[in-house]
Amino acid sequence: MPQFDCIFFLENVYLQIIEVKRNDLASDADISEKFKWLRIEKETLQITPLNFASMDSSGDIEERYFLEGYLKFNSSTGTFIEKYNSAQHHLDRRIDFKIQTALANRITDFLQNPLMATTRS
Repeated sequence: MPQFDCIFFLENVYLQIIEVKRNDLASDADISEKFKWLRIEKETLQITPLNFASMDSSGDIEERYFLEGYLKFNSSTGTFIEKYNSAQHHLDRRIDFKIQTALANRITDFLQNPLMATTRS
């Protein structure tokens, strides 16, 4: 069983952007350690952390600002704009989903050792 819960899951053909909440930390652990945003290349399952800066929620629209870019989404779709507008990724939000075992294992590996998980292919 994964040591995390998936809070938000957005994807397209090439990538997934996921927010996870770690369940393997002490209850008094820092919130920045408990919640992680991850960018995952679907073909290689390479994980890159997104460094959370701030957020805004207004009605049906959610916005997340990262050092690496900006994510805006609603109940069905989203867009991730990379820093300096170098690329825009249109995404579908998945509400009823089950993370595949290979991806769950990869995320668990990343959470336990981020440096090894991002360099392994």
